[in-house]
Amino acid sequence: MDKKNTVKKKVSFSQFGHYNVLFEYFITHGLDQEYVVPPAITKRTMELGNRHSPDFVCSPFKFTLGCFLEAIEAGADTLVQVGGVVACRLKYYGALQEKIIKDLGYDITFVNLANADREHPLSFLSLIRMLNPDYSLPKILHTGVTVLAMLEALDRTQARLNRNVGFEVKDGDYDRAFGRFLQRLRQADNNVFAVLRIYGRTKKEMEAIPVEIPDDPIRIAMIGEYYTVMDDYSSHNIEKKMAKYGMYVERWMNVSNTLVHYSAPKRRKVIKDYVKYDMGVTTTSNIGFALDCAKRGFDGIIHLKSFGCTPEIDAMPVLRNICSDYDVPILFFSFDCQNADTGIETRLEAFYDMIKMKKENGKEKRK
Repeated sequence: MDKKNTVKKKVSFSQFGHYNVLFEYFITHGLDQEYVVPPAITKRTMELGNRHSPDFVCSPFKFTLGCFLEAIEAGADTLVQVGGVVACRLKYYGALQEKIIKDLGYDITFVNLANADREHPLSFLSLIRMLNPDYSLPKILHTGVTVLAMLEALDRTQARLNRNVGFEVKDGDYDRAFGRFLQRLRQADNNVFAVLRIYGRTKKEMEAIPVEIPDDPIRIAMIGEYYTVMDDYSSHNIEKKMAKYGMYVERWMNVSNTLVHYSAPKRRKVIKDYVKYDMGVTTTSNIGFALDCAKRGFDGIIHLKSFGCTPEIDAMPVLRNICSDYDVPILFFSFDCQNADTGIETRLEAFYDMIKMKKENGKEKRK
């Protein structure tokens, strides 16, 4: 065997919610390579990405670029950009980020999934070969099935946390249970049954956490641009902040729903009275989920996007029409790298007070 091929690559992937746990598992168990955990996103990450990014590019580009640069500092020699699986201009960002990083003088291997053809899955093997030329296809497939099971478990557990964390009696119980769950996934055996056992154990732990849920809680739907709505730092932790007001928070947008369970034709049929054509990437699904929540009597909707995200800008007038037809308040946030938490919290508090007053007035009228 070529000695060069026996040296493990130090692979990294930009921070994105809690999905790095799954990516790490696939790299270490499926490809037998070393994974470099990128540092948690901080103000420095944001400033680093912003400093080297073009003007007016969206914040996911800046955050992922900053994560890549910090991963290189942590020892990574191979970077993977998964933006190519998203059908918006993010699929072009890998090529630009690679050029920026190499222009800065870094000698790294850059694996851009946008270079593969999504309609021909075998085209991804050429990119996998860049990570490990001696890969084992059966091992990759076996690990891939395990990671898919982890993905389902992760998204379901995250959803359970979001729905209940605002009602926990002892602050931090759900976060601690979720932290234990992530650690168990990292140490799981490479088979689906091990993942199912971990999920079942965590589910029981969360169900045992004392909660005080009112009979008719305020229910909020979270929608928005893919990266921003799922990454806590990018969204300024709005999901957690709203839950701490004592609200039930529901977010459909996650990786398993959008890449595994999503049916674009079915969603377009549901929203045909508001949208004639597919509006691209996350827009159609966001409109469909907003309409579904409005019909189910949700008390409010929060829409998050990065500054300049064209598909989500197109969605805004449609969302206003839906909320007007169903008398559901909606709050729009557009984030770049300069937003301050104080202004965001002020708007959230005002939105909560308005919804609470509206809900109480509705109860009085029904008496």
